[in-house]
Amino acid sequence: MKYIIVTGGVLSGLGKGITASSIGRLLKGRGLKVTAVKIDPYLNCDAGTMNPYQHGEVYVLNDGGEADLDLGNYERFLDVELSSDHNITTGKVYRTVIERERHGDYLGKTVQIIPHITNEIKERIVRVSEASGADITLVELGGTVGDIESMPFLEAARQLFREAGGEGNCIFVHTTLVPIMGSVGEQKTKPTQHSVKELRAIGIIPDVIVARGEKMLDYDIKRKISLFCDVPLEAVVSAPDANSIYQVPEILDAQGLTDYLLRRMKLDCPKRDMKKWDSFVHSLMNPSGEVEIAIVGKYTELKDSYMSHIEAFHHAAAEAGVKVSLRWLEGEDLESKKPSTLLRGVDGILIPGGFGDRGVEGKINAIRYAREKHIPLLGVCLGFQLAVVEYCRNVLGWKDANSSEFNSKTKYPVIDILPEQKGVKDMGATMRLGAHDIELKQNSIARTLYSGKATISERHRHRYEVNPKFIMEIEKSGLKFTGRSKDGVRMEVAEMAEHPFFVATQFHPEFKSRPEKASRTHLGLVMAAKRYRSRIKARK
Repeated sequence: MKYIIVTGGVLSGLGKGITASSIGRLLKGRGLKVTAVKIDPYLNCDAGTMNPYQHGEVYVLNDGGEADLDLGNYERFLDVELSSDHNITTGKVYRTVIERERHGDYLGKTVQIIPHITNEIKERIVRVSEASGADITLVELGGTVGDIESMPFLEAARQLFREAGGEGNCIFVHTTLVPIMGSVGEQKTKPTQHSVKELRAIGIIPDVIVARGEKMLDYDIKRKISLFCDVPLEAVVSAPDANSIYQVPEILDAQGLTDYLLRRMKLDCPKRDMKKWDSFVHSLMNPSGEVEIAIVGKYTELKDSYMSHIEAFHHAAAEAGVKVSLRWLEGEDLESKKPSTLLRGVDGILIPGGFGDRGVEGKINAIRYAREKHIPLLGVCLGFQLAVVEYCRNVLGWKDANSSEFNSKTKYPVIDILPEQKGVKDMGATMRLGAHDIELKQNSIARTLYSGKATISERHRHRYEVNPKFIMEIEKSGLKFTGRSKDGVRMEVAEMAEHPFFVATQFHPEFKSRPEKASRTHLGLVMAAKRYRSRIKARK
């Protein structure tokens, strides 16, 4: 097994995840099997209990693992399905070691960071690597070199280098910042020098430096970094700002990074096959039209909260041959301002998931506006539930209709807590999570979107569902549940046949969207938005 360990210096948010994902995509393009591990040095056992404003979206894996959003990048770039074992956190590691200590596994020993914590970290990395059957495992070490919480993981990485066989079997890629200072636009190398010095003090010598900045490194600056950081000139790679993250693999490859890594790992893989990827990027960057989609959320100040939706729209845009512009709206704003003002001119509306009652009434107002004005709409998770609430209130006349999550005393709890969730007290990893099969009805919009498939598998993250007591009455009036769980008990898709595109899903289709195969529902929304814009233009 060979490892490529990606670390970061100077500050967080430099793009370690995109760097690692891009390297993985390039190696996959050379015929190698690649898997990925993300290390998060926070004490949470997973990302499930964190507010998106803290750490971006919570990405859900097939097995129900709630993970860091970078695992979404890995799945999208590598077109693989990862598990919760591919996300290592301080909380997971320490909990396991403490449980072993309490069980008596270390009787007679003093349990310490080294070797017990570092051994557990290494064991987890090796176990995932071996189980995957991959040729190369990418390991992204979250945080920044020098952070207290990252120290055990860096030490474990240093030890792994020796245990994996040293040079050729374990490569260190260090991402760092090269800022431009002053009016003359001078690129500064001092942050990189200090970051590499910190890394070397830990005992890790970087093989590659990926320099993030506004533009490509000047040759003199590249040579300076090579000299001061003791890295070969060809291993100092520029990662300038790009119009799309999907251009990054080509930017890195054009500088010879793939060939350099293969030489360092003593792998002979001369053939390059990136045709599908290149075709996707070309389509994405060369649209022939444009549509505007409004995202009505509650965490819109941090766009990373909806990362998978953003990427799903990029995938759909490339497949549909249009540019998708996003209009970000807070649900709360639609409570105090007219939807006709904030949503004027949009070609489609997405109501994403979320928790808590903040902004819920605004989302309901947006759904009503889309339904009445025949604007294409996609509701996801909470968006699905609120689509049902809106319909019951304004079509069936149940003015009190609501989710019991927001009003426990409503006369019409059309959305209610899942039976197995009643009495659950722990918040972490207790929702209905992960991939579940869904049966789609014949002659439905949903089944058409999924190319006629009768059964699909999509990922979930929710505690509430459509209340079975009201299903029959709701369907009689025109809102049809065309997707259901395999046992027929849980409603998974709602749609209105007489509307240009009114589809809502309890599941999260954005998590399975891929560059070469967009989420079927996001693509459906984009295509409907395209038709809607054409009709509006024709009227004018």
